[in-house]
Amino acid sequence: MLLDNYEKDQLLYNSNFKEAAGAGWYAYRGDLVVVDGEIADAQGRRKPPVVGLIGSVMLTESDKIKLLAGSLDDLADIKPMLGKYQADFAADVKVVLFVVNVAKPVIATLDGINFVLIPMVDGMVWNELADELALEKSDFKGQGAGEKVRTVYEAFTGYKPKYETVTMDEAMARKTDAKRENRGPV
Repeated sequence: MLLDNYEKDQLLYNSNFKEAAGAGWYAYRGDLVVVDGEIADAQGRRKPPVVGLIGSVMLTESDKIKLLAGSLDDLADIKPMLGKYQADFAADVKVVLFVVNVAKPVIATLDGINFVLIPMVDGMVWNELADELALEKSDFKGQGAGEKVRTVYEAFTGYKPKYETVTMDEAMARKTDAKRENRGPV
């Protein structure tokens, strides 16, 4: 299973869950490594990633990624993310990224993939994704964690964002200098 391989390769961290979402479907919520941290010890364990896809939501079927959502600090981190995961994308993959320094919501195309890019300096990916897809709590009633991710994926059948479509290079040229807001004890 694809998610087991990612786990073995230490690409999953801060995991909330990894579980079945129906026959042949598997769901994951947690963070994904985009740029690996340094090797920390002789056993090959790594330091925290240099770049991660935070709060990621992933759904796979037949070892192909059907849905990928998460938060990045910098639009430039999309290219290393693709270097790690694009080979596993299904032809009809749905990608929604909440990026700190995106100027405004757009659909950016790169390598034949449409990326819905939405600015987000502060917030939770799962909540923002459910809002973007107009899902209510009642849509998830009585479902397990994996089934909820599958429900999010199925909501894409009626999802038609009215954002401007641009190339990824155009989106990069428009990025801002916004930074993620860090919160914690005062």
